[in-house]
Order: sequence, then C-alpha cells, then structure tokens
Amino acid sequence: MATHARERLIEAARELFFAEGIRAVGVERLLASSGIGRASFYRHFASKDELVVAVLEERDTLWRQWLEAEVAARGRAPLAVFDALEQDCEQGNFRGCAFSNAMTEFSDADGPVHRVATEHKRAVAAFIAELLAEAGQPDCAALARKFVLLMDGATVTVVRERSAEPIRCARGIAAGLLS
Repeated sequence: MATHARERLIEAARELFFAEGIRAVGVERLLASSGIGRASFYRHFASKDELVVAVLEERDTLWRQWLEAEVAARGRAPLAVFDALEQDCEQGNFRGCAFSNAMTEFSDADGPVHRVATEHKRAVAAFIAELLAEAGQPDCAALARKFVLLMDGATVTVVRERSAEPIRCARGIAAGLLS
C-alpha cells in the first residue's frame, strides 16, 4: 500500500506539473488530486522538491526509452531524433521539454532538480553521440551537443508557435551539419 501511495503522488504530480507548471501546483493540490493524505505525502517525500526530483527521474527513464525505441524503429539514423520529436510535438497536449521547463522554474544550478535535468540532457547528448558514431561522423560529442541545442531551441519554438515546423527546420539544419 505504501508504494501505491507513492505511485499515486508521482502520477498526480507528473500530470499537474506538466500541464500547469511545477511552481503553480501546491502540495494541497497534489494531495487533493492524488487522494493521498498529508502524513502519507511526507512519509514518501521530505518536500515537494523531492517529489519533483522523483517525477523527473521517472520521466527521464521513460522519455529516453521512448526516444531510443522511436529512433530504433527508424533505423537508428541520427536525424531520426528529430522525426521522433516531430511526432511527439504533434500530440495535442505538447508543453515542451519537462527538463528545460524544470530548469527554468528552479534556478539553483546546484540544486537537485537542476542536477536531474542537466543529467537528462547529458544522457540524451550521449545517446545522440552514439548514433553519430555508428553513422561514421567525426567529433561525435561536439556534434551531439549541437543536435541537443537544435532540439531544445526547436522544442521551445514549437510551444510558442504551436506548430511542428520548428522541428522540421531544426532537422534540416542538423542534416546540413552531417554533410
């Protein structure tokens, strides 16, 4: 039962944080949405920030598994990361990158939320570097950082423009970097 309460808190937080923003959702709202009591909340998480970290860690695992599966389905070509992102952003509820959003809301670069988000970006860059190496590209680490920069910029622009066009544009720029 204890694990069930933890899972319900994480599920409620995941949905609310992504839809409304982390800072906009208070503990009372999380309790009401999850149906979990305050004492149970604090048995599982010392603070809301600790819950945020748990949500981001779960999101990191699931999102990177999704990306790797989507890229594998597209033949593990480096540009497939953009095709997967385009597919993701065409969902009706796209709100950008949860990790970039979290870094914006938590400005303490030494804090646990920022560290989890930064590690996510590092892991994505490592995955892209692996794809680039498989494709025979030189200086894979530097090129992967450029891909992540393009992905991040395009994702923010998608949120602003409500169109997948920025992802397609970023893919075109990335294709140019490969030649």
